[in-house]
Formats: sequence, C-alpha cells, structure tokens
Amino acid sequence: MNTSDLVARWDVALPDKIYKVSFEHGTTSGKRIIWVNDKEVLRKNWMFKLVGREQFKLGNTVATINIDAAGGFAYEYSLEVNGKSLKKFVENRKKSSKTWAFMLAGEPTRIVFEKDSLDVWVNGEKLNTAGEFVEDGTETHFTYRNHNCYIKAISSGKKRDGIIHALIVDGEEIPTED
Repeated sequence: MNTSDLVARWDVALPDKIYKVSFEHGTTSGKRIIWVNDKEVLRKNWMFKLVGREQFKLGNTVATINIDAAGGFAYEYSLEVNGKSLKKFVENRKKSSKTWAFMLAGEPTRIVFEKDSLDVWVNGEKLNTAGEFVEDGTETHFTYRNHNCYIKAISSGKKRDGIIHALIVDGEEIPTED
C-alpha cells in the first residue's frame, strides 16, 4: 500500500467480520486502488476523470466509494454500504443487530445477533441455533467451542426501548459492544 496516495480509511462492521477499507487516489494520475483488510480488491491506473464512483464487495455486501470535487484540486471521499451512506448504514445496523466483543477462553470473540432473521454469527461463522419461548421472553440457544450460550430477549416494558437482548455464556452475562 502506497501511503502517500492514501486518502481515506473506513471500518465497516458486518455480521461476518469488521472490514477495514483503505482508498488510494493519485490526484495527478487518477490512479484508484481499494484495499479491504490489507488485500487489494480494485486497481485502476491512469484515469482521466478524477471524480466518480468505484463499486466493490465486502463479503456479499455492495460498497461504493464516491469521489467528489471539493473545490480547486481538493477532493471529498465518502463510502456507501448497500446504497446508504456509512453513517446511515451504521445507524440501521445498530437497530437491526446486537454485537458483543469479548475474550472467551483467551480468544477474541465477536458475536453478532441479527434481530430480523434471528441469525447468530460468531467470529464470522453463522451458527445453528434453537429458539425457545420462556416465561419472560425468548431464548436463542447455540454452542460455540463447547461453551453453552444463549441470547435472551425480553421486553423493556417501554415502547421506545423495545426489546432488550442479553448474551449469556456459560451462565455469565456478557456486556454489549453497542
């Protein structure tokens, strides 16, 4: 990666993992290089048009870098994910998923619960789950590396707050990341 042409970096948290996006833009040559997790995924050399859009994939998700003139020879760079600005995408993700990041048996562990599909992802792997109705809500049970886990969903009792999700691993509640 040529850091002299590096103009933007973004972190995009998706269910399978956190993607680190870097963008190089040669403002004299028009060169454009997109890196995802330090791997080059797109390269265009000698572009005459210095503004525009570059589309690429983050796993199965479509992302687009917008290059806009900001006056003179300055440029603005923005990232869209699934057709939404990164800010709007992150806001929507916080509503539709819950994330926990913690150490489990000495290993960094990231668990993502998709509220709409009830899918559970652990360190990029989608796990099989079993749902169960309990007295005060629901529990989504799964096992990860011999650890018994479940996500408990209960009503907050307040319409604005909605449903509260808690992750329980081997009987211990894990604090949320969001």
